[in-house]
Amino acid sequence: MSIKNMFLQGATVVSLLLGILACASQRPVLSSNEHLMRVGGEVGKRDIDECMARAEATSTESGNASTGNVVAGTATSSVVGAAAGGAGGAIFGQAGQGAAAGAVGGVAGSLTQALLQGLFQRKPPQPSNQQFVDNCLRQKGYEPAGWR
Repeated sequence: MSIKNMFLQGATVVSLLLGILACASQRPVLSSNEHLMRVGGEVGKRDIDECMARAEATSTESGNASTGNVVAGTATSSVVGAAAGGAGGAIFGQAGQGAAAGAVGGVAGSLTQALLQGLFQRKPPQPSNQQFVDNCLRQKGYEPAGWR
């Protein structure tokens, strides 16, 4: 397998895992009020999605620390993996292949850890995002009753 193919596969895995992590967030729960009864649950879900997307866009513009931590951890793991793989490969005469394999292994390990934490440890959104979404929903006529 060429180094180019390994990096392409690694990039594909990174994209898929970050996509899955993005889906594992908590969502607001709406109280059953007059507005929700009038528009229905499906419209309520769409309005939640819209408010959450607006909050995410706002936090992305100001810099999202959570995603930054995953990216920084992944980058660190790939560098450490490349160094370890290069050192091991140098001993056996294939430093380049060892470094590439180590980098891909570091990325895969780091993203797997992030994925598992994202799936099994549902963390609440940033307080500023949660407040933004709650305010957005109130402006639309809903009564947020918490997050889960």
